[in-house]
Amino acid sequence: MTDKKATLAVEGLDANIELPTYKGTMGPDVIDVRGLTAKGYFTYDPGFVSTASCESKITFIDGGKGQLLHRGYPIDQLAENSDYLETCYLLLHGELPSEAEYKEFVDIITTHTMVHESISRFFRGFHHDSHPMAMMCGIVGALSAFYHDSLDITNPRHRIISAHRLIAKMPTLAAMCYKHSQGQPFMYPDNNLGYAENFLHMMFGTPCSDPKVSPVLARAMDKIFLLHADHEQNASTSTVRLAGSSGANPFACIASGIATLWGPAHGGANEAVLKMLEEIGDVSNIDAYVAKAKDKNDPFRLMGFGHRVYKNFDPRAKVMKGTCDEVLAELGLENDPLLAIAKRLEQIALEDPYFIEKKLYPNVDFYSGIIMKAIGIPTDMFTVIFATGRTVGWIAHWHEMLGESVKIGRPRQLYTGATPRDYTDRAGRPAASVDTF
Repeated sequence: MTDKKATLAVEGLDANIELPTYKGTMGPDVIDVRGLTAKGYFTYDPGFVSTASCESKITFIDGGKGQLLHRGYPIDQLAENSDYLETCYLLLHGELPSEAEYKEFVDIITTHTMVHESISRFFRGFHHDSHPMAMMCGIVGALSAFYHDSLDITNPRHRIISAHRLIAKMPTLAAMCYKHSQGQPFMYPDNNLGYAENFLHMMFGTPCSDPKVSPVLARAMDKIFLLHADHEQNASTSTVRLAGSSGANPFACIASGIATLWGPAHGGANEAVLKMLEEIGDVSNIDAYVAKAKDKNDPFRLMGFGHRVYKNFDPRAKVMKGTCDEVLAELGLENDPLLAIAKRLEQIALEDPYFIEKKLYPNVDFYSGIIMKAIGIPTDMFTVIFATGRTVGWIAHWHEMLGESVKIGRPRQLYTGATPRDYTDRAGRPAASVDTF
């Protein structure tokens, strides 16, 4: 806490209201407005874009500088030197593991990748063309019916067991969603494979053939998981925290995060990139679409460029760009028509003064969408993979919140509805004029 205080002058009040100001280890100072309620006021902040709803030690973002830190470590250093499971350990425990701690953690996750056999029967209730995110919402929420031996959220040991189970089982469930849509048998996890390699094995393997996952593709998948592991207090993470504040079990909380991520404004960006590339159709059409993107009166927008948080280059995109080039070379797809459009758009965004001035650089969704398309992952699975990587971030924030004094979330509102009025009989009422949904 700093020595500074914020002073609020309100017309009609005899005295100003003093509010304490807190200083974090990084980022702007924060004004504590909780004392306003006793004075008969509260703040109005649609979308909570100017409100800190919690205190956290997990992730820090400085959008102006293009900076993303997990427990203080820059994302590019983690992506280049670490792997997804080591980053999971970091997010959960606050420090990078020793060699022995890392091996123990990997062993725990590896031995928890299987799911209860009865869960496979749940998928029979879904239509074959159900959206994978619809299946994930239902299945993850249902896990509490199978793993109710460790649902005491006041018990730190139970919380970490649930964290291990969720991190381990999400790739298995994600692959089952894909297999169900393809009408193929589910593949069991292989404990001899690494986390990302195992996911691709379950996605593309069959009982008849082993996909022999390329190390290049496995590393690319691992980086996609790592780069999506956490992103501070976004919509889905805030939802998980809000659900957790009610005392809900961890599987229900993560299901709420998946439901929020499903929204196209949050988790659908990399899917939107591929739809945009398909709409453009051919390299010869790019100039026309770029002109449309520059026209303020045209609703068309280039997807995968710029970022709501990062006003500079998305630090995750720098890592993904190199990985994208490696994957395309590995698969011999440098001349794929759709990917040729993407590469040309990338070149324009990095060279055109309009994009440079507005800082519309390619973001992580642009490159991750291209990589997953190249690997053969259908677009409706993109957000499922996003959810798989983000699960550790959700569970880390949930665990951190429950380690503190928990207060159930209760946002306020600016009420603009009817004032008190008396009930009248239907026979004497005029016809109602109501808004439609």
